[in-house]
Amino acid sequence: MSERPEGPRLLVARDGDELASLAADVVQDGLREAPAPRLGLATGGSVAGLYRELIRRHQRDEISFGAVQAFLLDEYLGLPAGHPKAYRSVIRRLLVDHVDFAPGAVVGPDPSAPDLAAESARYEGMLAGGMDLQILGIGRNGHIAFNEPGSSLTGTTRVVSISEATRRDNARFFDHPGDVPRRAITQGIGSILRARRLLLVATGESKAAALSAALEGPVSVAVPASALQLHDHVAVVADRAAASALRGCRHPH
Repeated sequence: MSERPEGPRLLVARDGDELASLAADVVQDGLREAPAPRLGLATGGSVAGLYRELIRRHQRDEISFGAVQAFLLDEYLGLPAGHPKAYRSVIRRLLVDHVDFAPGAVVGPDPSAPDLAAESARYEGMLAGGMDLQILGIGRNGHIAFNEPGSSLTGTTRVVSISEATRRDNARFFDHPGDVPRRAITQGIGSILRARRLLLVATGESKAAALSAALEGPVSVAVPASALQLHDHVAVVADRAAASALRGCRHPH
């Protein structure tokens, strides 16, 4: 019988600048280990500072994305092509347009595909072999990507319904709460866990309970992010507010 992984490595930052720097260090280390790295990209407020730091390091010639192939975690369904809130548009604004990815190197599931089940299978096939590094955020209800509570811990890419709790949380990114899509294509937890390394970034007191449940509670479909406990190489970078509910807080300060 194989031994259970030791659990995620936790780094708690004093402020946003340190959080971005610690997370960027993890990304650089993960990309350095592969000649043609495969990078999984998340969107959301928690990772925005990380992407700004990666852009700064690229501008200082400290990191290149020229050999990197990148894959989006998920994508909304029902938004028009080119919609500014579509995750393909968001990731371009946050990172892709400011660094040196090769043309076509950043891909995601196609929300306009006529057969979404076939598109999910196609995208899952592209993910075969896993990422060298997968960046993640965490939702207030413990979701990762759009794997809401109740999702299988071995699931693959599929069409899902977005919970009302997550829609309310994401409403701040839209002009009107009713504009938040109700469905998405998402990588499954099984897809995510194939990555050789995982980086979870968490910010703000609103994520404290979810982070505590994910890292220190039982592994359960009720808290999808608890599946990270099953992985051998997980780094969690959190600010003090997000880490405030953790009992076993290990950090460098």
